[in-house]
Amino acid sequence: MIAAADWLLEREIRNPGDWLVLNPTVKPSGWAFEYNNRWYPDLDDTAMVLLALSRIARFDERPCQDAVKRATAFLDGMQSSDHGWAAFDKDVCNPILECVPFADHNAMLDPTCPDITARVLECFAVLGRKRDTPQIEKAVHYVLDHQEPEGCWYGRWGVNYIYGTWQALLGLSAVGYDVRHPRIRKAVDWLLSCQQANGGWGESADSYLDRSFMGKGPVTASQTAWAVMSLIAAGDAESDACRRGAEYLLETMGSDGTWEEPYFTGTGFPKVFYLRYHYYRQYFPLLALGRYRSAVARPEMEGVAVSPVLRMSRTA
Repeated sequence: MIAAADWLLEREIRNPGDWLVLNPTVKPSGWAFEYNNRWYPDLDDTAMVLLALSRIARFDERPCQDAVKRATAFLDGMQSSDHGWAAFDKDVCNPILECVPFADHNAMLDPTCPDITARVLECFAVLGRKRDTPQIEKAVHYVLDHQEPEGCWYGRWGVNYIYGTWQALLGLSAVGYDVRHPRIRKAVDWLLSCQQANGGWGESADSYLDRSFMGKGPVTASQTAWAVMSLIAAGDAESDACRRGAEYLLETMGSDGTWEEPYFTGTGFPKVFYLRYHYYRQYFPLLALGRYRSAVARPEMEGVAVSPVLRMSRTA
């Protein structure tokens, strides 16, 4: 783990990029989505790296703390005027630019989105930032303002409303938003309405084109994992729906410990192209099962008869 953290620290981006045009006072820091990219740190991966660094033994050492301070200041400075965060830039959201002929599949802009905003909220919460700060409170309102009428959230970088709902619930929960609030319960109700007979969840990329496909599609391991983690974040870890989702993941794990997933659950440009990240179907189920075990395996339950899913997850 320390070696992996050192690898991350070595790849902090300190070069200025085009984002300085609109944000000239922010000093460069952060990490990129790509393996080798010196110019364009993205806010999603920067938040994820900070979450990772906060969990390792190097965290209290000076080089790590310096990098965390730089990257946190970078995230602070990249909050857009609508109080959300985008992927690469700040306030690059003028829709007239998409009317030109070379508009890059109508995705040349970098608008803020609830999934990345919620990821940054989770990051700041883990790093100790309090809910009552104006910056966090405004970001919370941004996420709430982007909740869909059905109770879910749009997912810009993952397919689609299951992904967005997972990110939103995780971020809101991390900063201490009341999981009993009607907004959260409405999101949970939407997730429950999408759970399929086998206990899993799935959503087609067609949901970007047609809202009638929201939360509907072939069941996948990654999307089931997102839904399970959503329920855990909403305080519903011990619900029947969460248990059935975890059981689905265990029952569909292959003999080699992996999951199969032929469908595309990553988003490049909505309505244009999508990505099948081959590790989505591995690390998200593992993350969901680990969180499920931590949420339900309380010390007082030791020695008490428990469900097969709990026994299996304890020995995973």
